[in-house]
Amino acid sequence: MIEPRKYPADFGQLEKVLRRETPDRPVLFEYFVNGDLISYVNGESFVLLDNRVDQIRAIIRFFHRAGYDYATIPSRYFNAFSFENTDHEKKATVSLNEGSAITDRKSFESYHWPNPEQGDFELLVNLALELPEGMKFIVSAPGGVLENVIDLVGFERLCFMIYEDEDLTKAIFDEVGARLLHFYEICSTIEPVGALIVNDDWGFKTQTMLSPEMLRQFVFPWHKKIVETIHQKGKYAILHSCGNLSEVMDDIVDDMNYDAKHSYEDNILVVEQAWKLWHEKIAILGGIDMDFLVRSEPEAIRKRSRNLLELTGSQAYALGSGNSIPTYVPIDNYLAMIQTINK
Repeated sequence: MIEPRKYPADFGQLEKVLRRETPDRPVLFEYFVNGDLISYVNGESFVLLDNRVDQIRAIIRFFHRAGYDYATIPSRYFNAFSFENTDHEKKATVSLNEGSAITDRKSFESYHWPNPEQGDFELLVNLALELPEGMKFIVSAPGGVLENVIDLVGFERLCFMIYEDEDLTKAIFDEVGARLLHFYEICSTIEPVGALIVNDDWGFKTQTMLSPEMLRQFVFPWHKKIVETIHQKGKYAILHSCGNLSEVMDDIVDDMNYDAKHSYEDNILVVEQAWKLWHEKIAILGGIDMDFLVRSEPEAIRKRSRNLLELTGSQAYALGSGNSIPTYVPIDNYLAMIQTINK
């Protein structure tokens, strides 16, 4: 059973974290959670909700009841655009080389590029009236620059294409990047949206997926433009990116100017060390490792969460998972983490 939240909602507390300040009390952060958890916390089935309005309402109720100062709304809930790939059966996991839609110049020129203005953005404006006092929305996009290019081209093919046809490679990145930039331009103007997650996985366990030089050539310029657009509208830009990004952290902080970094894994760098290294330059969000969150006993999770809050004093830090809360995370383990802030 979930305990009543101890603190009233106040998005300003998360803003303090994103400004690398110390909030008045501990703050929670989560990218997204699963429907079973939403059902448990809300006391009503999420999967039976058959329309986007009721789904977003349920997400709002969940985040408020669980103690967050915002509700994270992935773009699919307001029917935003997507990059259509070649048809393949939906699976729990998909090869990074499967179902490529663009293989050469001809398929690039015939590809039907989506309209980034597709989306019921007014839905966020209308449902903002139902946000509890003090809360705002955080919005994420339909994938990132590198993620969508890999999905369209295939990872192995992209690696060859960079060397065999640099102009075509750049053209694909630019088509994807321009559409994501416009998406963030639109969302940044929506008043109840307080921050935006730019979600784009860049790395493996040991290194980045493309070399840092390639990322700087094709990917990072679009991220810099996205962050500039978000900041121009007075909003905060949160990078969610998995993998070992140690070689490009200076780019993230000094060139792209992200306000916060999310996604950490103990096998790469424990969040405690990440906070010590970087919190004076960028806010650190989440970080309770997914494997630890799944396999550990609730008391061990409570202890690590308490220690993290004591270590950081919540300065430039918000407590949460290393990635997200999928269905395989035991509910009791998730509750052990978040209810630390109520103790």
